[in-house]
Amino acid sequence: MKAIILAGGTGSRLYPLTQISSKQLQAVFDKPMIYYSLTVLMAAGIRDFCLISTPKDLPRFEHLLGDGKQWGVSIEYRPQPRPEGIAQAFLIAEDFVDGGDVVLMLGDNIFSGGDDFPRAMAAFRGGATIFAYHVKDPQRYGVVEFDGAGNAVSIEEKPAHPRSAYAVPGIYIYDHQAVEIARTIGPSPRGELEITDVNLEYLRRGALRVHRLSRGFAWLDAGTSTALQEASAYIEAIERRQGVKIGCPEEAALVRGFLTMAEFEALLVRMPACEYRDYLRGVAAEMGRLGHAR
Repeated sequence: MKAIILAGGTGSRLYPLTQISSKQLQAVFDKPMIYYSLTVLMAAGIRDFCLISTPKDLPRFEHLLGDGKQWGVSIEYRPQPRPEGIAQAFLIAEDFVDGGDVVLMLGDNIFSGGDDFPRAMAAFRGGATIFAYHVKDPQRYGVVEFDGAGNAVSIEEKPAHPRSAYAVPGIYIYDHQAVEIARTIGPSPRGELEITDVNLEYLRRGALRVHRLSRGFAWLDAGTSTALQEASAYIEAIERRQGVKIGCPEEAALVRGFLTMAEFEALLVRMPACEYRDYLRGVAAEMGRLGHAR
């Protein structure tokens, strides 16, 4: 399975921060926002990525992430000249998808806790899988409605009168039909190819599964200045309390076996002296002890 990370858009809600840097390159506590999306997907076992952003910001992502080889993954890049909808990502990255299964993730969504995504990706057998997260303000999101048996019966984008309190976060799993569906849907009244329309077509075909995220799972949408600050505070609190970093691709690469211990330690040698390197050295020491224990 491959993954597309959509990191485009104007970032107007984060003005003036986005005058100097893309929204997905803003700091969330001690790491760039894009690290969190990348790490979630790596932790689920994905190694092939396509990152889509604006022509202006794409070189900045390439400078930060490179080709991914330092983490044992592959990262390709595609420009999105104009923000014409989330579903446009399938048309931009059609040759990357190449008829296979794909995860589409928004680069400004931050997730923490649980193993819902790895389990859902491992269990995926075609069609589409989306996720549902209980929120107090569902009118801000795409909302999924369930029947008495727990099956999805409708999805509505930013409804004035939501039919449930379950929002659809920015991570989706699709089979090869997604590209064809994205090509056939028309723009919405706001001129965009809506991901909700793709999901509705899968629902119409009887091929949509909705996975309700477990209790204790955290979803943070860092799209505004206030939300960005709240996300940073949350990440800082969890990391200080647990002593474990969230959104650390180097650690995910080591744990997943994308890097050998020798490759991981060589990566640390190239880092400057900093708290981040100190943490990763601790990870290497702990992994070494666990290896010897076996």
